[in-house]
Amino acid sequence: MKLYFFPVAPNPTRVRLYLAEKAEAGCPIELDQVVVNLPQGEQRQPEHLARNRAGKLPVLELDDGSFLTESLAIVQYLEDLNPEPSIWGDDPASRARAREAERIAELHVLYPIAWTVHTTDSPLGLPANPPVAEHFRSRTPQGLELLNDLLSDGRPFLAGARVSMADCTLQAAFQFARFGKVEIPVFEHVQAWDTRYRERPAAKQVLVV
Repeated sequence: MKLYFFPVAPNPTRVRLYLAEKAEAGCPIELDQVVVNLPQGEQRQPEHLARNRAGKLPVLELDDGSFLTESLAIVQYLEDLNPEPSIWGDDPASRARAREAERIAELHVLYPIAWTVHTTDSPLGLPANPPVAEHFRSRTPQGLELLNDLLSDGRPFLAGARVSMADCTLQAAFQFARFGKVEIPVFEHVQAWDTRYRERPAAKQVLVV
């Protein structure tokens, strides 16, 4: 299998953090990782459009030559092949909590940060749009407040005592914010989580900003 990615793009980053966390937990997933240079427009070349007609990343090329093109679908496919230890949790309640936290991180933090970057100083060359950037910038604190509330009980990670996909998604969002020079609003418990997570070997292996 091959994973096509670009280092700071948030959706590829959360898949790569997932892979690094699985390896750190004793379940390495063997696949090749291939860079597609987004700022240089390689995602618009016929070679990549044959993998994903939308011209986006990440893309997972399966052994049969077919492709998966959505980050959580890629994670779930790899997780089904390598279920232990689970990135979601070991029982229905823990899995539900992890998915809940992941959706908050994606919809209420990653998504607004990505739009803020791309309407301010897009690495893809998209036009600046200050009113849209301000709209999405104003949405980010709401999501961070929700996650801060989760962390306020002293848990080390978003879904509890161990890393879940929620942590991978939030850190992917934070790296893109750092890359795009978008200020991350300060919430005490989230800030402590960020410092703590970036010290993990998996994070140091993947993060470049």
